[in-house]
Amino acid sequence: MSKNSFQNSVQSFGRFLSGMVMPNIGAFIAWGLITALFIPTGWLPNEGLASLVGPMITYLLPLLIAFSGGKLVAGIRGGVIGAVATMGVIVGSDIPMFIGAMVMGPFGGYTIKKVDQLFEGNVKSGFEMLVSNFSAGIVGGALAILAYQVIGPVVLGLNTALAAGVEVIVNQGLLPLASIFVEPAKVLFLNNAINHGVLSPLGIQEAAETGRSIFFMLETNPGPGLGVLLAYWIFAKGMIKQSAPGAIIIHFFGGIHEIYFPYVLMKPSLLLAVIGGGASGIFTFNLLGAGLVATPSPGSIFAYIAMTPRGALFSVLSGVVVSTIVSFVIASALIKRSADRGEELSLDAATTKLRDMKGRDLHTEKTAGQKEYNADEINKIVFACDAGMGSSAMGASRLRKKLENIGSDITVVNKAIEEIPQDAQIVITHKNLTERAKKAAPQAEHVSIDDFLQTPAYDMITNRIKAGLEEKKTEVKAEKKESEDKLSQDVLQKKNIKLGLESVERDEAIKMAGNLLYESGYVDEDYIDAMLEREEDLTTYIGQGVAIPHGVGSAKKKIKKTGISILQFPEGVDFDGNTAYLVIGIAGLGNEHLKVLANLSELIEEDETAEKLRKTDDLDYIYNKFTL
Repeated sequence: MSKNSFQNSVQSFGRFLSGMVMPNIGAFIAWGLITALFIPTGWLPNEGLASLVGPMITYLLPLLIAFSGGKLVAGIRGGVIGAVATMGVIVGSDIPMFIGAMVMGPFGGYTIKKVDQLFEGNVKSGFEMLVSNFSAGIVGGALAILAYQVIGPVVLGLNTALAAGVEVIVNQGLLPLASIFVEPAKVLFLNNAINHGVLSPLGIQEAAETGRSIFFMLETNPGPGLGVLLAYWIFAKGMIKQSAPGAIIIHFFGGIHEIYFPYVLMKPSLLLAVIGGGASGIFTFNLLGAGLVATPSPGSIFAYIAMTPRGALFSVLSGVVVSTIVSFVIASALIKRSADRGEELSLDAATTKLRDMKGRDLHTEKTAGQKEYNADEINKIVFACDAGMGSSAMGASRLRKKLENIGSDITVVNKAIEEIPQDAQIVITHKNLTERAKKAAPQAEHVSIDDFLQTPAYDMITNRIKAGLEEKKTEVKAEKKESEDKLSQDVLQKKNIKLGLESVERDEAIKMAGNLLYESGYVDEDYIDAMLEREEDLTTYIGQGVAIPHGVGSAKKKIKKTGISILQFPEGVDFDGNTAYLVIGIAGLGNEHLKVLANLSELIEEDETAEKLRKTDDLDYIYNKFTL
């Protein structure tokens, strides 16, 4: 098995474990806060409210885990059966059965899935609901009995052996060695699998017995990452020095630890710094008896303080400070050593290297034959990571702002890999997670990145969308112009332009303009009378030798389509004391005639043009002036 395949397998298994816990983090935090506040040794002791602690950890939390595990395997139906089956191990033991829930939940989902497959297509019409409900009830009940009689005792023995092993490790002072595995695994994006898949269940069980647990602190400690970022800020140069303060805020206060992973990967020897910081922090936590009441998720210093039990704030913060100092000292020595050797540690070099890799970053990671969406086809971009929080939220925010700045309304969201929506056109993931993302969303175009902060992918996608928007605007303008030109041509036909006419009375001129509209199919014959009535109420002479007779009000109903007619009287026609040389009959449906009138207003503003319109014998000249 290749290294990548093994890593993907480990990540997939870890994702499955953490997938049972992560959807329920809010419930764990609620239990932790109630524990920290209301138990006899809490911040606000309250006997009544403290009675919530036991039932929540005994029943609620294991059942939530079981439901999530069953749902991962067989949807809601699998979740229900998983929860029913887990009641067997819960009732059959005297300790919180989190391991039992992580076993029975998926097992219940798998069992009902197989049973449903046996019945699929073999049930007579009209009996589907009966078979569905009773098969679920029978399977759930049977699994609950099996769990109580057989699986529960086995899991209880396994749990006891595991607890004894952990106790030996803790008593022998070997727990700090866990950092040798935990810290490198975090940088390889196994952080959620380790924390929520392994350490959180162990921590919850210990917290139920002792009121706190150090296991909540092994992976979530922000100290090691903070030390590395501080060292870069003080001793590095160029862009990496400038970017470090922002990364510190996101990491330490925001709790998004993924932000410092690229800084470690940029110089792999810094793994020694985070391992040293992690080990020293665990040693300090263990020495001072520190522990949290629930997992701090995300691993922000604020979450750490919120999950700290009464009287343990000093021990908790001491471990964070010690781990930061140790990590900082080791990282500083390594960074300064590299500087003395002339090695380039600035982010400028890393960015240049990434620019050279742009093509691979966006294209070579694609599967053969994978569709590349055109900019106008893209309406949803998903930034995915292992948990759907942390790095994916940060990446989505950065990309969203860039797209908003160019006026794009494309939806940008962050999701866990297994929750990528099927209507996503582009999915962005860290290169170590791309293969899993492809399986989850085969219809999407996948973009792999190395660095959440400095990746060129954001700018490349933004420029691609921007180019598409500009192209779309150009097309829209061209279509609009073509439509307007066509509309103008439809509104005015050459046969409706009459030049060099002899002067007549006003009403006769209006009738002549109206007849042209009627004969061309623009209006009903009655519209001509409406034009005459309008002229009696108010003259339609508008100046510069132009009159525009037309009907209004109820006459609009007599208009079939927008059109105009143009009559030229070189000697003029009297319109209530004003001489009109151009009589333009108008039938306006909606606003379609406004472009013609807009052109007219521009034309007659120029004395020279208005004069030529009154006297020209060039029909094409007038037609082009009104339609182009």
